[in-house]
Amino acid sequence: MNFKLKIWRQANAKAQGRFETYEVKDISADTSFLEMLDILNNNLIHEGKEPVAFDHDCREGICGMCSLHINGEAHGPDTEITTCQLHMRKFHDGDTITIEPWRSAAFPVIKDLVVDRHAFDKIMQAGGFISVNTGGVPDANTTPIPRADAEESMDAAACIGCGACVATCKNGSAMLFVAARVSSLAKLPQGKVETLSRAKAMIAKMDELGFGGCTNTRACEAECPKGVSISHIARLNRKFLTAKFKD
Repeated sequence: MNFKLKIWRQANAKAQGRFETYEVKDISADTSFLEMLDILNNNLIHEGKEPVAFDHDCREGICGMCSLHINGEAHGPDTEITTCQLHMRKFHDGDTITIEPWRSAAFPVIKDLVVDRHAFDKIMQAGGFISVNTGGVPDANTTPIPRADAEESMDAAACIGCGACVATCKNGSAMLFVAARVSSLAKLPQGKVETLSRAKAMIAKMDELGFGGCTNTRACEAECPKGVSISHIARLNRKFLTAKFKD
């Protein structure tokens, strides 16, 4: 398979970015998208040119590093996958593929396709943890948790913090990310103690960092590689409003 790639190139955060066009040939349909970029970079290096910078780590859909906007879709034209799980069989021979970094004021471009996602770390530092003393580690079966609550908590905890929700949202909102972090703790006994203060602190930090507000278009849910539901946003809103009323 042969492809024409229109890739965003930007030397650094302050440089003027632009699209550059490259061609890759004889790519197997079973090649992953990141492997295809590896092949491109190998060709560029042999030609004495600067390779394309892009984020990657585990390449198993776990770490959330592979943050690419492909043909206008976060993580590309497939559902509930990360870019590293996308394969070239999802495209047609001869296709032109446009590859961009996440587009968000809160995720400034570092170089080419790499963006700075430290904003998520700062939101987590604002309240995405349990600070109360819960004692020693109890046996797994000594804390009774309803199965439905445990499952919902684990569904929320599946969020890998890739930022696809932010890149997809027309407002650049991080509400799905924040909601997943709040829900993963709110449904467990250890996390309930600080649920209200956690919701308030994390939303305040999200607003401070320049993320937009949620208008419930569900674009975040549609593009989330782990299928995190916007029902968690509803819970976050309830916790936030309850905290404000108590104030």
